[in-house]
Amino acid sequence: MTKGKKERLGRGLSALFGDYLEEEVPATSGEIRVIPIERIRPNPFQPRKEFQAGELDELADSIRENGLLQPLMVRPSPGGRDRWELVAGERRFRAVTQLGWSEVPAMVREVDDQTLLVLALVENLQREALGPLEEAEGFRVLTESFGLTQGEVAKAVGKDRSTVANTLRLLHLPPSVRKLLGEGALSPGHVRPLLAIEDPVRAAEVARTAVKEGWSVRQVEEVVKRGRKPDARKAGGGQRAQDPVLQALQEELRGALGTRVVLRQGRKGKGVIEIPFLGAEDFERVFYLVTGKEASEVVE
Repeated sequence: MTKGKKERLGRGLSALFGDYLEEEVPATSGEIRVIPIERIRPNPFQPRKEFQAGELDELADSIRENGLLQPLMVRPSPGGRDRWELVAGERRFRAVTQLGWSEVPAMVREVDDQTLLVLALVENLQREALGPLEEAEGFRVLTESFGLTQGEVAKAVGKDRSTVANTLRLLHLPPSVRKLLGEGALSPGHVRPLLAIEDPVRAAEVARTAVKEGWSVRQVEEVVKRGRKPDARKAGGGQRAQDPVLQALQEELRGALGTRVVLRQGRKGKGVIEIPFLGAEDFERVFYLVTGKEASEVVE
């Protein structure tokens, strides 16, 4: 991980503990307690779904030799007397459970559901432990369930706003393509060009071929680009094929905005630029790319 990325994530984590918790954490919180493991349940908003057995074995071996160097972080379980939910440290929790510990030191914090999710996201991002779809799903919950804008999500997790937007777009991929991405058969770079293909069957076909043939990201981009080129025979009404210069500009706009931009040339140099979007979330993404502003900033 680069130094710049670490610094951004560090600021994001600091912002969470400061901005999110400064006024909400009572003076008694932050205490270290020894809590029975059976009274702790995993973070219900944990974005990471897969935990590699080898990684947990290594961590368990380290804890066995050196002890638990950093306590877990928990919060009181809503509606549960003397019950707790993990805020951070799920790998450590799983490792000590694997070792057969009956109790574990933990720092108690009062945090809300939104903060619980963001802290879990940041913790995983700092280790680069989340898959792209797990990360996208975490961002989706923050935007849809907690009402954060993509800009607010980006600030919280220490990423660029465009990165958050592009990650969220992965959720629009056909299920079979998401499966290949989740399995690691394709990278996010491979599947992003497929978002420009409107036919999900065609997108899935390209994805399967890319895996089978071992295509590079560039090869996928070229295949998708060729598939979008207009067919002069289908222009209709005797219209001529699109001007090569206009076509090149159209492709550049499509790549920049991540959607099927259409340039229509009229007479005397006039024309129309059509920018389609897939829904409210995609509109906000495109609007930000074009204007540099959040849509909510304009309509408030």
